Amino acid sequence: MRVRAVALAATLTIFGGVFLAFPFCSPASASGPLNVVVTIPVLKDFAIQVGGPHVSVHSLLSGLESEHTYSPKPSDLVAIRNARVLLEVGVGLEVWVRSLIRNAGNPLLLVVTTSKGIALIRERGQKADRRGAGLRHQQLGNPHVWLDPENAKVMMRHITEAFIQTDSGHAKVYRNNQAEYLRQLDELQRELVNRVRGLTDRRVIVHHPAWPYFARRFGFSIEGEIVSQVGAEPSAKHLQALVKRIRDKQIRVIISEPQLNQKIPQVLARETNARVVVLTPLPGGIPGTQTYLDMLRYDVLELAKALERS
Repeated sequence: MRVRAVALAATLTIFGGVFLAFPFCSPASASGPLNVVVTIPVLKDFAIQVGGPHVSVHSLLSGLESEHTYSPKPSDLVAIRNARVLLEVGVGLEVWVRSLIRNAGNPLLLVVTTSKGIALIRERGQKADRRGAGLRHQQLGNPHVWLDPENAKVMMRHITEAFIQTDSGHAKVYRNNQAEYLRQLDELQRELVNRVRGLTDRRVIVHHPAWPYFARRFGFSIEGEIVSQVGAEPSAKHLQALVKRIRDKQIRVIISEPQLNQKIPQVLARETNARVVVLTPLPGGIPGTQTYLDMLRYDVLELAKALERS
């Protein structure tokens, strides 16, 4: 991790030197749309739903990369310097974005942490540190909060208020757009809860811990994980224990993700006769999941079908 941090710092220093050659552009003109940069695609979709034609939104990630191990590009620095608003999830998800913000040198940039106020699920092995305060406490939790639609509603409200703060002339439009989107989200949530109500076996193994908020909202039970963090390799002892658990408990579904290597989930499936279902935690990770609503529908329905077939 230390090597990666040093490499990132060196890269951003180079970016900064190159970046000085570019003239500063205004983050938003009086007549043009509000320039918004987001860290991951789900925030882009939320921003577009709220802002409509009054915002121009650029996502640093496309949905095919892992948000944990993303390596910033020079164009990311340019995008942030020309933005008026930057939306992040927070909770330590985008460890790479703070250096980008510092190097961009944009004094007008409003940085919005959209997870603020959300009750976090503590990750395994995390312990509260009462010696510190503020940011230290905020980092204690699983960052994949958007996979619970109730949390997505909180994130949408933060985005709406940020747009109103920076572009008050369209405040009514932003509030109306938010209200309409929350209505659609409520409708989809009811549909999906009804879809999974009849499932008799809701137990799954996950590739990495992206799914606790999703599982809690829709009533699935996570019985184990292949890795505790992206980029880590499971030990042979851990895999043996996982195989035994899957066999003993007769768990039949393993959740993997298109952003991760599929080799180990496939090996586990062959060893245990379980079924691998590939779900995406980010819009755009799988064809037909370009929006948050599409992604949520896809993930719940595909998992429900896999559990029923198994």
